Amino acid sequence: MNLGNPIATGNTANLYLLDSKIMKVFKDFLPQGEAYYEAEKQQYAYSKGLNAPKVLEVKNINDSQAIVMEYIYGETLGQQLLNDLEHAERYMKLLINVQTSIHAVIVEADALEPLPERLKSKLQAVSCLNDIQKQALLLKLKSLKHEHRLCHGDLHPFNLIATDKEVYIIDWVDASAGDRQADICRTYLLFLSFSIELAELYIDMYCKHTTILKGEILEWLPIIAGARLYENVSVEENKLLMKMVNEYCS
Repeated sequence: MNLGNPIATGNTANLYLLDSKIMKVFKDFLPQGEAYYEAEKQQYAYSKGLNAPKVLEVKNINDSQAIVMEYIYGETLGQQLLNDLEHAERYMKLLINVQTSIHAVIVEADALEPLPERLKSKLQAVSCLNDIQKQALLLKLKSLKHEHRLCHGDLHPFNLIATDKEVYIIDWVDASAGDRQADICRTYLLFLSFSIELAELYIDMYCKHTTILKGEILEWLPIIAGARLYENVSVEENKLLMKMVNEYCS
């Protein structure tokens, strides 16, 4: 199948637009079943009435696993934010509204992977953390309360597509059932690696918009930072994450 040139390229997949559909073609190093794994999570969010692109099918395209989904025509909220930083509060409000709608979903038992198990697995696999640091973070994780709310796991402005009427949520591969404070902390951390000002604006606005206290969110920071070290981050971000972990473990 001739897909043409990708319209977007990521660490795990390339996106193609064909016949008014998005073809998310996964890279060969990923294990078989990855496309089904992500598609099931996205379809779960869609079934709960959230603005996730509808999954049309999972199939092999040119010997690679792929998800075929509806095409959402619009611009990412991230690009809009970068082009209009003077009105950053407007875009933060949109993001927060979307995130609270995600967290309003209570996940049924066994419907999604539990967030604590996901975090535990990542922390145990991080090569740059020693056993003492891992043990401290795992004990902290065990001590925190755990809900069964839907968590996106990687929500940031570039995973939101704004149309004329709606905001759509993409990239559901990290979705899980867990505590919303952990999910908010993850978004805060992603902002922090880009801009301290935007990170503080986000968390302050979120707390004003909800009954959640800033301290309840930041309590998750060493755990979320430690788990993020499992991912392919830059040298500078790695230093920032290690600083957060070391400050807690010391």
